[in-house]
Amino acid sequence: MKIWQTTRHDIDLSHPRVMGIVNVTPDSFSDGGRGAAEALAHAERLLDEGAEILDIGGESSRPGAPAVSLADELARVLPVLRGALTLGVPVSVDTCKPAVMRAALDLGADIVNDIRALQEPGALDLVAAHPRCGVCLMHMQGEPRSMQAAPQYVDVVAEVADFLWARAEACRTAGIAAARITLDPGIGFGKTVEQNFALLPGQRSLLALGYPVLAGWSRKSSVGAVTGRAVGERVHGSVAAALAAVQHGARIIRVHDVAATVDALAVWRAAGLFPTEA
Repeated sequence: MKIWQTTRHDIDLSHPRVMGIVNVTPDSFSDGGRGAAEALAHAERLLDEGAEILDIGGESSRPGAPAVSLADELARVLPVLRGALTLGVPVSVDTCKPAVMRAALDLGADIVNDIRALQEPGALDLVAAHPRCGVCLMHMQGEPRSMQAAPQYVDVVAEVADFLWARAEACRTAGIAAARITLDPGIGFGKTVEQNFALLPGQRSLLALGYPVLAGWSRKSSVGAVTGRAVGERVHGSVAAALAAVQHGARIIRVHDVAATVDALAVWRAAGLFPTEA
């Protein structure tokens, strides 16, 4: 778990890494509306603020989000990806479409970040055929358009862990090395507020599977539910959730507010409040 192998970079996970979110969408729940040039400039700002990984997405996965055509997603993502790949850091592409994965990997993308955990036909074999790229497998109950209608679990931690274990095993069977795999419990993807917060200490069950954990709490509705804050006012709550995720073993934190998160992690690290070894 100390290294996440990706196309161009072996990411050292002996301490937490901050992944900056670059949305190239008109309708993402908190920061949509960027075109390619603005998105690339935003990516450069995130690096200046301390991001160590960039995650580029061209289709919103917010609750109720409409589907985006393949052509539109490619037109949004690829120009930003070309520029981001020159910035010297690992670059992830947030997509569930195999054709977008293929185009991104052909350009040299480092990581495929898939909310459907490579379940779309052809996705698993495609990623397996690129022998170094990293992959993040996320848990989602239902579909983005309806996932928050009525999430149902008997034991959310056990069910998320079982799903991600099965997807990781499918990857291993397809020839994807364990060092390439990271797991994401999917905060806010088909889960109630209570279920999301149960998954914080529940991350230990995911770590027991033998893979690093990526956590994405940034500006999520669960943060708003416990703070009473609107989306644009959730920086402090999001940073607190990120620190809690790290305290429970997450090694990649996916965030909008990079500078605030980086500063908080620096203080915690200096104070010795979370372990430095994965």
